[in-house]
Amino acid sequence: MERNGESHLKQPLLHGASPAATRKERTTGKAMFNVRGMSCASCAASIETVVAGLKGVESVQVSVLQGQAVVQYTPEETDAKIIKEAIEGINFEVDELQEQEIAVCRLRIKGMACTSCSESIERALLMVPGVKKAAVGLALEEAKVHFDPNITSRDILIEAIEDAGFGADLISYGDDVNKMHLKLEGVNSPEDTKLIQSVLETVEGVNNVEWDTVGQTIKVAYDPDVTGPRLLIQRIQDAAQPPNFFNASLYSPPKQREAERHHEIMSYRNQFLWSCLFSVPVFLFAMVLPMLPPFGDWLFYKIYNNMTLGMLLRWLLCSPVQFIIGWRFYIGAYHALKRGYSNMDVLVALGTNAAYFYSVYIILKALTSNSFEGQDLFETSSMLVSFILLGKYLEVVAKGKTSDALSKLTELAPETAVLLTLDKDGSVISEMEISTQLLQRNDFIKILPGEKVPVDGVVIKGQSHVNESMITGEARPIAKKPGDKVIGGTVNDNGFIIVKATHVGSETALSQIVQLVEAAQLARAPVQRLADKISRFFVPTVVVAAFVTWLGWFIPGQLHIYPQQWIPESMDSFELALQFGISVLVVACPCALGLATPTAVMVATGKGASLGVLIKGGNALEKAHKIKTIIFDKTGTLTIGKPSVVQTKIFSKIPLLELCDLTASAEANSEHPLSKAIVQYTKKLREQYGSDSDHMLDSKDFEVHPGAGVSANVEGKLVLVGNKRLMQEFEALMNSEVEEYMSEMEGLARTCVLVAIDRIICGALAVSDPLKPEAGRVISFLRSMGITSIMVTGDNWATAKSIAKEVGINTVFAEIDPVGKAEKIKDLQTQGLTVAMVGDGVNDSPALAAADVGMAIGAGTDVAIEAADVVLMKSSLEDVITAIDLSRKTLAKIRLNYVWALGYNVLGMPIAAGVLFPFTGIRLPPWLAGACMAASSVSVVCSSLLLQLYKKPLHVEDAPRPAGPSDGVSNLV
Repeated sequence: MERNGESHLKQPLLHGASPAATRKERTTGKAMFNVRGMSCASCAASIETVVAGLKGVESVQVSVLQGQAVVQYTPEETDAKIIKEAIEGINFEVDELQEQEIAVCRLRIKGMACTSCSESIERALLMVPGVKKAAVGLALEEAKVHFDPNITSRDILIEAIEDAGFGADLISYGDDVNKMHLKLEGVNSPEDTKLIQSVLETVEGVNNVEWDTVGQTIKVAYDPDVTGPRLLIQRIQDAAQPPNFFNASLYSPPKQREAERHHEIMSYRNQFLWSCLFSVPVFLFAMVLPMLPPFGDWLFYKIYNNMTLGMLLRWLLCSPVQFIIGWRFYIGAYHALKRGYSNMDVLVALGTNAAYFYSVYIILKALTSNSFEGQDLFETSSMLVSFILLGKYLEVVAKGKTSDALSKLTELAPETAVLLTLDKDGSVISEMEISTQLLQRNDFIKILPGEKVPVDGVVIKGQSHVNESMITGEARPIAKKPGDKVIGGTVNDNGFIIVKATHVGSETALSQIVQLVEAAQLARAPVQRLADKISRFFVPTVVVAAFVTWLGWFIPGQLHIYPQQWIPESMDSFELALQFGISVLVVACPCALGLATPTAVMVATGKGASLGVLIKGGNALEKAHKIKTIIFDKTGTLTIGKPSVVQTKIFSKIPLLELCDLTASAEANSEHPLSKAIVQYTKKLREQYGSDSDHMLDSKDFEVHPGAGVSANVEGKLVLVGNKRLMQEFEALMNSEVEEYMSEMEGLARTCVLVAIDRIICGALAVSDPLKPEAGRVISFLRSMGITSIMVTGDNWATAKSIAKEVGINTVFAEIDPVGKAEKIKDLQTQGLTVAMVGDGVNDSPALAAADVGMAIGAGTDVAIEAADVVLMKSSLEDVITAIDLSRKTLAKIRLNYVWALGYNVLGMPIAAGVLFPFTGIRLPPWLAGACMAASSVSVVCSSLLLQLYKKPLHVEDAPRPAGPSDGVSNLV
């Protein structure tokens, strides 16, 4: 976090992905082709075979009906031209579809159960013409789709998902994140509707207007830089012509995700209870009462031939469970098989149908024969459905808790705020309590002690301490005074302050943290590939194993290979074999494998956000646990980033004030922390001399020399302010006196800033930037974790070595410009090292993007966040350790989840197949196998939930931090 200068007030507290970051994440290219001449599936297969054989091609999908081919490839190894020529080489006409306008929409998905479901939805979306990219999050139950709006639309995307057998609802579309919902009164005719819509559409800054005529509500997407909610409401009211009147008020639509999750939980609960209503009597009639004569004797009463009353009752009670309550499994299995994949529903449908229809066969045989004796398995079918529904109920309840941390973040902002009206002198004219959603940029807000800050802003009056722990994880309240920034959702502790709103709606830090974490939870971690690979052949393998199990018991039973006493009295060899086969079908659980990674990532990213550590997805989370080398920037990272001039030296007859005036005027346009220190020092010096502290001389031709300094033309003089390299570049001669002074200052770990006027070095300013109090302990802790720390800086060698020695870093690279930092990282990566970069400034972005894991520290208000993989919301170095440790704990939890998931299957399937039965007499009935399957999913989700108990490994309590947030400015030193 940083101290607030006016130049930062228009910068969003959190930015979206920069081009650099996008280039970093996008490791594959995608090309779409119109292919003419395809007539059948064999044509598509031949194209797929040829293209898949090209070096660098990762995947290829060809649609005969649409006449299109979609190819994912590695740009470093091939390109669209080579792919096109390969298709043309087998006598097809090909046209490449050019990249069009890209729109983005988020969809809520209903009905996903396992990884196979999310993969099938991704495949269905990617086959829609115009879709460029689709990511489906199983745990988040969302899809994010990038598509060309000129080729396809939101409705077509939703239709594609529904065709795949799932439900879909639109969450958001395009750039309408700044939107509001209004409830209208006084609208009585279509003409009124058209009038209001036309009035709103003519307002500058309104992007889109959508009507809901049934609910008399309207959704308006707008640009907060241009307009705001209060103005729009006023325009609606002014549009009415007497005697008519229009009134608009804020309307909060029900939170769809929570409502749907509650509905899903209640649906599973109710279905489970209804199934119990039928299956418990079936279980009693089949397994309990027959063992308790004379209470169960009436069940053996023969109705016709050998069909008993117990058989009829079990059949009647089981059928609703099988075909009404269990209908969801038939629907899921149908859509899965229609799309050419298999899932849990297929296994459940096969298992229950086998038990049910075998039981029907037994009843029909008993009905038509007075000598046939057989045992039905209706209790197997009904109890299996009941236990699976119980497992799904417990699973959705547990999954709902994985996003608790994120839900708490979204609820931090207060519902109301006190809006002030000020006159031109800054005096309060009036105050009014309004909804936080009605706040607009540049509004003035009064915040009393104990109240929450409603939106991001800058303090213009008053002093206080603000508790930012809920956003940054910083335990101590931070002192705030005029000029300091405050974050929406934080709590004002003990003082009265007036704040000017700078970011509202979706631009607040709180909103963007939530968006960033949601995007991270949607991203698929590389470790998830294991589950994806297994899921592709898991269900078919289980079906084959179940069939082999049935044969393995049935044939030996018919041939009397095993002793007949192994067969229970109420069964024959066919029934015993069938029970073993059904148990194998239902004990295997692909759902647990699919939930192992996304639930852990979801909990970890949410927990990290609550600690002020924002991790951009599973990829960053997985890479962070492999880090062996960390490169630290110096200024603002290892040091506080608040440099100050501690000494000056004159090498000519120029007065000190004149030298500082020229230097400050040259540096006035720079955002560098050293520049700010020099300007601040000059202002104080002018006050001492009784001059106007804010006056600056005319400066022209300002130019930044990265890693060296700045140059400018001030009052007709060429002023150079920078290090030795800048002086050499402009051929400004350095005498022995200058060299000696530089060496002396550098030995004291001070940065020596040289000032040359018309290429003559006239003076120097020694700037000191104190180390962060926790720096030494953090470097030592990293060493104990087996991680090597390196410092890379643009500062001189002497200063760099002095700082490194003080914190305990042995390897130092100094006098390196921003591009050189990125090159140094690449050199380390060629040695096989996983490298992290910790930086705080704009010019750290190339290095942050080049590193395997980029960490933007103290960059809650800095553009460095764009290129980073991990964002540390406060400036404390201890969060570097938190990010790595949380990553390690999460990967360990994912591995444990795989142990749980695979353990159930690896141990359960042999037991279900009857491996122990010949030796111990122990077998796993199908209904108990179903309970085991349900338990595996629940255990995986509960295992992930334990990450909520994560504690930071290092918490530095010593040495108070400077008041206000730390600088997140560029590092040119």
